[in-house]
Amino acid sequence: MPEESRLKVYYDGACPSCRRDRARYEQWAGEVGRQVAWCDLNEYQDTLRAKGIDPEAALLSLHVENERGEIREGIDAYMALMRRVPRLKPLAWLMGLPGLKQVLRFFYDSWVKKRLKRQGRLPGDEGK
Repeated sequence: MPEESRLKVYYDGACPSCRRDRARYEQWAGEVGRQVAWCDLNEYQDTLRAKGIDPEAALLSLHVENERGEIREGIDAYMALMRRVPRLKPLAWLMGLPGLKQVLRFFYDSWVKKRLKRQGRLPGDEGK
């Protein structure tokens, strides 16, 4: 794959399960995984702001930037990553089915908020 086909993934490097997901993806992706630049959103806040992404929004949802600078977030970001790995392509297709995508988004959003609240890092929840 040419250099311009790289993806940039803005993920929560402070999240143990996010780091495990990254490692699992890299293992499954093999050579394709080398075309993914993993950017810990906790270190790339200025970059995110420059792209019009609030760092708090990035904390609440995975963001992926393609080679054209287009940003996908949430379930669409996961699908963009999964489509690159042959064994995950069918799952990405399934996730995109009408209705299922919305249900997955609901559960994903709920899981992220619970995780961040448990860690004391939920935006807008300081001191509660």
